[in-house]
Amino acid sequence: MKFENVQVWGFEHALRGMRNPKESWDRSDSEFTYDNDTYQIKATIGENDMKLAQTLIKAGSEHRKFLRQIFVSVDIIAPLYWWKEFDTYKVGTVANSTSTMHKMSSKPITLECFEIDDYIPVILPREEGTVEKENIVEEVIIPYLEYLRKLYLHTKAKFYWKELIRWLPESWLQTRTVTLTYENLYAMCSKGQRRFHKLNEWSGIDDNTLENFIKMARTLPYAKEFIFIDELEDKNE
Repeated sequence: MKFENVQVWGFEHALRGMRNPKESWDRSDSEFTYDNDTYQIKATIGENDMKLAQTLIKAGSEHRKFLRQIFVSVDIIAPLYWWKEFDTYKVGTVANSTSTMHKMSSKPITLECFEIDDYIPVILPREEGTVEKENIVEEVIIPYLEYLRKLYLHTKAKFYWKELIRWLPESWLQTRTVTLTYENLYAMCSKGQRRFHKLNEWSGIDDNTLENFIKMARTLPYAKEFIFIDELEDKNE
């Protein structure tokens, strides 16, 4: 699993709008500078703005509307089984994906086309009572898929393409460019959702060396203060 081309924007207008209800713009103490390297506006949130922002976050979703105006764009390369769970989050998220329908047959199918971060080769006896073993994935599944791909390219027969799609494992890696908000991340990264999920592509609680969604979210600007604010509260208790 990989995360590439991460961009965050919207702090300036989100924090300005946060003060609209009480017209307290004069109390804003944040600074915003343009970063020529990243082509983004860097936010340095002041003490007054931080205090108000965290008060609104704690007050509930109807009060922390400013989080919906802080946007994140990221290219996520993840297996199909992870994308099925991500697709639960429909409101406020947008994704544009690479196409298995159009591009499935365009390149050789190898082990690197699948999620293998914590891959353990599956070995089974060829026959009961023998010691000879085989790697089912690399010796059977992948060669069969590659065989179907080549048959389709050679014959252009839709039948082979359909069988390739039919038997494609859920570990197949797909790239999607995803846009979501800090409010989405606040919900997704909560304790009741994905923070301690058993699937390590979400939380990596069993192996912190792997890339995962929660780890990516923690690297975003002011993630600790906005998205994982409950952990700050736990430390203060």
